[in-house]
Amino acid sequence: MCGNKVSMVNSGKSNLFLRSILLVIGTMIAAFGIDLAINAGFGGATLAILWQGLSNVFPITIGQSSIIIAVAMVLFCWFYDRKQIHVGTLVYQLVYGFCIDIFEPYLIYSDNRMINFLLMLLGITFLSLGSALYSIADLGRGSYEAMTFALVNRRGWKISYTRIGLDIICVVTGFALGGKVGLCTIATILISGPLLQLFVKMCKSVIQI
Repeated sequence: MCGNKVSMVNSGKSNLFLRSILLVIGTMIAAFGIDLAINAGFGGATLAILWQGLSNVFPITIGQSSIIIAVAMVLFCWFYDRKQIHVGTLVYQLVYGFCIDIFEPYLIYSDNRMINFLLMLLGITFLSLGSALYSIADLGRGSYEAMTFALVNRRGWKISYTRIGLDIICVVTGFALGGKVGLCTIATILISGPLLQLFVKMCKSVIQI
């Protein structure tokens, strides 16, 4: 009996370790992907436009801007619906913000716009793959998702309408502050969701946790 309990505890620790590794690796891949996409010269993804706008107004980096906005969203959820906040929410945002600044100086682009466009699409693909790995780790939502579900749960709004509304607010506010809207914005909206769904299915079939 004791042996079974010890085995279950060890199994639980091993499972938590694997999920933590997936969380960190997925976050790093997603950060590299968003960096590659938004620096290709075709505008930013929805939330990244707000990061760009904030970093345009204040002397801060994109990564620092992402952390500041994430902190604001986490604080909103803490007072509005703190059930949405988990350890993964905090770890994800810290690693994500720092990695964005770490990867950016090492990105290399071409003088050819078509090549840079393909690099942008590759970035969105990495973003979706990283988000899938982070998602199946199941250690909590990111700050943007936490805010979305906090509003959905407390107000009874539909998830799709709530996310669209938040995306519009981020894009309009970020654009007003100097963020860049372009093909990346449209491409992220159109293909990141289907790619995320595909990668989640693929990762779950390969990784057993």
